[in-house]
Amino acid sequence: MPKPTRPRELPAGLLTNPEMIKACRVRDFTRVFTLVKSHAGIYPSMIARRCDLTPSRVGEVMAGRRQLLHMDVIERIADGLRIPGHMLGLARRAWETPPALVVTERKPPQAVPPEPATPAALPGSDVDSVLALTSRTNLGPSTLQALRSSIEDYWRRDDQHGGEALRPAVVGQLRYVVGLLKENRPAPIQHGLYGVAAELARLTGWTYFDARQYNQARAYFTEALHFAKEVDDRQFMANVLACMSLQATYQDKPGDALAFVSAARDEALAAFGTTARVLSMLSLREAFAHAALGSRTATHEAIAEAHRQFEQIRASDPDPAWVIYFDEPKLIVDTGIAHGRLGEAATAEPLIADALRRENSANQRGRAFHAFWLARTQLRLGKLDQACQTATEALGPASSVASERVAGHLREFYDELAPHRREPVAVAFESRLREILPTQVSGSSHP
Repeated sequence: MPKPTRPRELPAGLLTNPEMIKACRVRDFTRVFTLVKSHAGIYPSMIARRCDLTPSRVGEVMAGRRQLLHMDVIERIADGLRIPGHMLGLARRAWETPPALVVTERKPPQAVPPEPATPAALPGSDVDSVLALTSRTNLGPSTLQALRSSIEDYWRRDDQHGGEALRPAVVGQLRYVVGLLKENRPAPIQHGLYGVAAELARLTGWTYFDARQYNQARAYFTEALHFAKEVDDRQFMANVLACMSLQATYQDKPGDALAFVSAARDEALAAFGTTARVLSMLSLREAFAHAALGSRTATHEAIAEAHRQFEQIRASDPDPAWVIYFDEPKLIVDTGIAHGRLGEAATAEPLIADALRRENSANQRGRAFHAFWLARTQLRLGKLDQACQTATEALGPASSVASERVAGHLREFYDELAPHRREPVAVAFESRLREILPTQVSGSSHP
């Protein structure tokens, strides 16, 4: 039975569920499979396919009539369901961390029969190696600028379509830059290369975070911190720590989220020339962490600080490129989301709606993401018609991006809609959803 080439990770909430942790520790696969089915929507036939087991064997395990004791079977379960090795008493699995960012030496070519030449053939790998050596010799400020420009383009395309398709190119460029760092260069060039490597590692981590593949994301975020530390870029370190804080809120680890954003603030305040825009962004990430902890007063204080810092922004501020996205609509929508995380739906709704009206139409993921936040907020206020209309309008942008975070918010709205599923507006929304994104309906816990 073939296994999926890239199985999705289990939800963070399941991997941190005490019942799941205990079941894995004692290798109670009856309970593990039951929890995977109920919390992740992975049914017995899918479990069998992922873990290279027969459906009847999975059925016997779930019925408590059979135990799984062989180590090779346990390893297949860990890899097929993406259960971290330590939870099952195994060594760290290969998929839990990205491949080492090293440049390997080329092996001597093996003798192979010559292939017939084709007039339009691409250059061979040996030609690429020669050209790479040439570019390294002439590497200068213009090359650094070209690398930075490509990163800006990657971010634009990530906003428009998601990062899944971009990731191979980004990782390839990261490996290339890491290779360049192994050579002796003038200090300004070497400094610039470290900055480019840090940004590429952060972007790679972000694409994994957006796909909810949290172990890989954290590994690349950590790599980005190492690169930034080499050149003492504390502002950028604050940026990466803020990303890690946001990820921790998605993983239902509010304590970690607060620790990361507190460290981010410390790094930013210790850096020379930290701008008000950076501090405003960090304050809202802090608000997210406090909201996840249910700390109302601390959340409101962090929101107020974010707005106070934003009012101090000046056009002449030397903002780093990575924080330019944090404009007024972003400030407003994140304020609304922070209130929403606290359960203050009446305060959150007009803020998210106003920001959504002003959001850049090219940012398809952002528009879909924030629209589903608005729809869920409206639903909690009892505004069923508006919620369904908002969610329906979000389906277009959602269908154009590969983002598991967006898909997750869509599924959460769909599940919260369950009590109203027979209402005409809900029926119309579901019909449109099945037309545009049928896989999201089939993946929901409410078919």
